[in-house]
Amino acid sequence: MSRQERENMITFLTKVQGFTEGKLMMMTDADIEHLYTRAYILQEKN
Repeated sequence: MSRQERENMITFLTKVQGFTEGKLMMMTDADIEHLYTRAYILQEKN
């Protein structure tokens, strides 16, 4: 994943899921991508 993609995912997760940036920065790319995919699917359903 590119740096820009990671930043965009973190921004989305902080706005939609209420995660803190600090907590997300400590996670791996795979963790971020998993959380993002789950949150995106939930947003799409609403």
